[in-house]
Amino acid sequence: MLGDVILRTENLSIQFGALKAVNDISISIEKKKFTTVLGPNGAGKTTFFNLISGLYKPTSGKVYFKDQDITAYSPQKRIHAGMGRSFQLTNVFPDLLARENVRLAVQSAARIGFKLFKSYKGYNRINEETDRLLKDMLLEDKADVKAGDLTHGEQRKLEMAMVLAQNPEILLLDEPTAGMSVEEVPVMIELLQRIKDKGDTTIVLIEHKMNMVKALSDTLIIMVHGEFLCEGDPESVSQNPEVMAAYLGGGAINVSA
Repeated sequence: MLGDVILRTENLSIQFGALKAVNDISISIEKKKFTTVLGPNGAGKTTFFNLISGLYKPTSGKVYFKDQDITAYSPQKRIHAGMGRSFQLTNVFPDLLARENVRLAVQSAARIGFKLFKSYKGYNRINEETDRLLKDMLLEDKADVKAGDLTHGEQRKLEMAMVLAQNPEILLLDEPTAGMSVEEVPVMIELLQRIKDKGDTTIVLIEHKMNMVKALSDTLIIMVHGEFLCEGDPESVSQNPEVMAAYLGGGAINVSA
């Protein structure tokens, strides 16, 4: 089983004063599967992501990536190891063109720094990869628009392109549809489905929208009050009495909507 696990935590905890934001969580994420972490507001989902991605240091416990203890790794070192992370709030450079945002991410992944007298046009492979990512994220026609002038949904797609530029083996997505209009959400679902269908990236998602859970997830992990509650396929989890009581106050999760 360990050979199929790309990410796991052992008794992972973080405490802020008297508050146990994440308490003793041990989970395993299967390679090349789509896992969604669900739970009510305040369940500790984003804090858990911050521990996995290195933004927070745990009070106790361990994080393992590809069987390597990465608990002490910085966020940048985790990116270079093969982890990608998006945030609840869009994380782009608003004064740069969409194309420039993606190109910087591609250059960073290729470990190519700025050279004073060399035009960006000389980096053919970098430019080709930039154009491919913009096309994959349906941003071709927005390439020369300032990121700050894009719609919120377009900014989310741009951030996704920047994360994918790092060629992550595992993609951590913290509510990628947060703040999107009703019309924009299906487009993001389609893009996530495309990434999943390629079959070479493990995806871990924090999300509240049940239609995304139904369409995309292989496994659901439920958190409540900073603790692990249960996990399983969407259908079985939706019928779990503890989930009904703790997550929806007694009503089953609707995965058919």
